Amino acid sequence: MTSYSSIMSKISDVKILCIGDIMLDKFIYGKVNRISPEAPVQVLNLKNTKEMLGGCGNVVANLASLGCQTDYIGIVGNDANGRKISKLLKSANCHFHLLKLDDYSTIVKSRFIAGNNHILRVDEEEKLPIMQNLLPQYQRILERAVKNVDIVLLSDYNKGLFTNETTQLIINTCKKYGKKVIVDPKGKDYTKYSGATFVKPNLKEFQEATGIEINPLNKKDFSEKIKLGAKKLFNECNIENIMVTMSEHGILYISSSEPEKITWLPTEAREVFDVSGAGDTTIAVFTLALALGLDTIDAMKWANLAAGIVVGKVGTACVSLAELEKAIRNNSLSDNSEHSSKIVTLENAKNIVEDLKLKGKVIGFTNGCFDIMHLGHLHSFAEAKKNCDCLIVGINSDKSVKRLKGDSRPLQDEITRSSLVAALMYVDYVVLFDDDTALPLIQELKPDVIAKEGYEIENWPEAQLVVSYGGKAITLPRLEGYSTTNFVNKLKELTHV
Repeated sequence: MTSYSSIMSKISDVKILCIGDIMLDKFIYGKVNRISPEAPVQVLNLKNTKEMLGGCGNVVANLASLGCQTDYIGIVGNDANGRKISKLLKSANCHFHLLKLDDYSTIVKSRFIAGNNHILRVDEEEKLPIMQNLLPQYQRILERAVKNVDIVLLSDYNKGLFTNETTQLIINTCKKYGKKVIVDPKGKDYTKYSGATFVKPNLKEFQEATGIEINPLNKKDFSEKIKLGAKKLFNECNIENIMVTMSEHGILYISSSEPEKITWLPTEAREVFDVSGAGDTTIAVFTLALALGLDTIDAMKWANLAAGIVVGKVGTACVSLAELEKAIRNNSLSDNSEHSSKIVTLENAKNIVEDLKLKGKVIGFTNGCFDIMHLGHLHSFAEAKKNCDCLIVGINSDKSVKRLKGDSRPLQDEITRSSLVAALMYVDYVVLFDDDTALPLIQELKPDVIAKEGYEIENWPEAQLVVSYGGKAITLPRLEGYSTTNFVNKLKELTHV
């Protein structure tokens, strides 16, 4: 994949309009240690609760997290949960217009989670009242919004907003102003999406809409069935392009202009913790990429990388611009090598640590510049790994190394150093940091164990912090005769011989 740093810098200028069913997502986290004596059910010991934007709101949150200008039009109840959604939209820096109905209750979905396991979901919802009397007001709002944005995204959760009449009103308004329309669909009838630029069902939704049973593992007739289903939607529903997300089987694209050609990208997921909201992330990043001027295939690659990030998080999650940039860079420089997925952002590392701790795993940490990998480093990683289930290695960025070692260092850039460390069997994750010390990383990750060679606790602030909250600090034995400085000095001597 090509480098798109110049394109990424234009994200803040992009303006995207989201229209769709919005809801409040609640995540109730806890631990299950016993079965209830009252009935054969698990007892969840409540730890904490999070409230997030759900449905189309999660698409909005993803776009806002990526730094583009995001507008939203939607409907909620005139109630406490509707007001919570309004506050969450404001917090996401989204410009929005909410129609608040007195005879309608805001949709709420509550998920009860023990560790990584969803043990129960409780839905509070009702179908949206008939939109007919709201259409004149809705059309005025729509006209003003559409003409001022770059692209329009429709997120249909089948809650009553997207009737044939309202959907065609939206698509025709977009056509009037020359705006592409990207649709995340629901239901079996795609005729209401007639005129849409892209429609993105998942595999199950594609099968329901076409009536064709498709198995990605059956290589013999998979492609033919996909083409058959796509042609049916092209002919009957007047859709320009179809993109199908297939979970662990990746993502594919087929156009009405070339119905015999299928582009299929494999999944980018590392380890799937939670698929909640993965489709929202995919459609958000794909739409953003198109708005930035990327072609369809590269936009798919961005979306695929983003989906691979978000399924590694717990709960309805967003992808940040920093995570997306790093994924694109790693994908390009390492050609999707196996170990590149171990290089994570601090935000993603925090999610990983939180999840592993809920599972009772011991988190270990060490750090350094690792400018020239040698046997001493390998020895330290092996010893550190003996004291934990998951070893996270903090690596000084190029800027940090220059401040600490001088302008002649590092000898190898941060991507090379990170990739070499991530390739080691003892290392589970690598996190780059710009600070002079790893103290800010420790404050965020709160590992159970910190291990490093040659440091005594009284001269080791990171270790003092770990010990202060009940963790363990280990001074590793040094393997004498090995250091990057010694190697550099020997090289200097050789060049002057």
